[in-house]
Amino acid sequence: MERVLVNTDKYNGQYVAMKSFDDSTIVGVGDDPETALKEALSKGYNDPVFCIYPRKRLYIFTDAGS
Repeated sequence: MERVLVNTDKYNGQYVAMKSFDDSTIVGVGDDPETALKEALSKGYNDPVFCIYPRKRLYIFTDAGS
């Protein structure tokens, strides 16, 4: 099974902070993880998860049974 966390090219090449892997609401973006974290923290999200989006779309493959 594949899951697209962010379906846009807007964040290509950037670090993206999301609420969680279950809730992919974007709470911070930056050219480095520190910038994305600072933005997330300023919005009150103290424990975001991070992805770096390459220049092309990123897919996460998981086991359908988990």
